[in-house]
Amino acid sequence: MDSILEVKDLRKAYGPVVAVDGVSLSIREGTCFGLLGPNGAGKTTLVEMMETILDPDGGQMLYRNEPLGPHFKERIGIQFQSTALQDFITVRETLELFSALYPKNRPIEEIIEICALADIIDRDNRKLSGGQRQRMLLGIALVNDPEIVFLDEPTTGLDPQARRNFWNLIENIKAENKTVVLTTHYMEEAEVLCEEIAIMDHGKVIAQDSPGNLLSAHFEGVLIRIPVNGSMVGVPEGAAVKDGFLEIQTTDVETEMRRLLEQQVSLTGLAIHSATLDDLFLKLTGSSLRE
Repeated sequence: MDSILEVKDLRKAYGPVVAVDGVSLSIREGTCFGLLGPNGAGKTTLVEMMETILDPDGGQMLYRNEPLGPHFKERIGIQFQSTALQDFITVRETLELFSALYPKNRPIEEIIEICALADIIDRDNRKLSGGQRQRMLLGIALVNDPEIVFLDEPTTGLDPQARRNFWNLIENIKAENKTVVLTTHYMEEAEVLCEEIAIMDHGKVIAQDSPGNLLSAHFEGVLIRIPVNGSMVGVPEGAAVKDGFLEIQTTDVETEMRRLLEQQVSLTGLAIHSATLDDLFLKLTGSSLRE
């Protein structure tokens, strides 16, 4: 699959603070590319350079293997974390207002369908719930029928049902072979939606691949966790105590369970799970994702 957007050695500094430090990455057409990182990692600065909102201090960006041209902004759509909207107009009028800003437009009725806006299309945009507003903002990002859609933490603050409904809308966009660049703090969201992710820390990309490949490369087997209790005598061989839990990484659960029982370790509260992107993030950065 060909690359639609590529950045090479991209750099940006604010005085002595280096926000993006020589980042290179390639985004394949028709995929969802996730950019993850804690606050201060540089991902917002990186995305804003990719959106041509910020000028890089150095490096190169390529669209379909060519330097970004004057019409690149017409090829992209952006859903910002916060967007100021005109008051006292409906959802339909809001879409029409933004659509009028572009020489190329997607039919409003198609946007209504793909973003599931039919039930709120004639409602004042000030009277929308959080999930409804995000659906409308996604529609705004699609008014020019872009090839690349940037979504900056689009489900932050939504309840679980609204979040999953929004995931379905993103899948609808991907089904049209559009490319999605997603920043998110929700690891499950990245695992469900993204074919490829990049993890940033201190201005650099420290890991990039599919979620499955990254987990396979950094973890083997499963993690056994048991609450530490007062009756526990010593720490079994191969185990570690972390945050009040006994943790054991193993590829042979049955053997490990027999060994724990032989050592008279209480299994009350035992949990077994495969490694997740949260585990990977903690391993690579030593810090949890923060909203």
